[in-house]
Amino acid sequence: MRKSRAGISLVLFLLSVILWLLLTVFESALVGMSAGAEKILIFLLLVLPAGIGAILGLMSLIRKESRTGLAVAGIVLNLLFALFHTAILLFAG
Repeated sequence: MRKSRAGISLVLFLLSVILWLLLTVFESALVGMSAGAEKILIFLLLVLPAGIGAILGLMSLIRKESRTGLAVAGIVLNLLFALFHTAILLFAG
């Protein structure tokens, strides 16, 4: 069975949310890191998977896969998540 890009997009969103929760729970382990290292870590763990998920959702719409609602949900959720955390990275500290 072939997986749709829209489904993978939503899986990447869920992965981003799980990583966000893990970073929140284990935030005390990041105390000794420099600010630049923290920003790189947050970009790699939160923004990058969500950005890739938004791109996959868009590709699903362009290729007109059967699950249009999943593709739109994947685009919106991933894009909002990525933009929110990008704004935090740009404006915090």
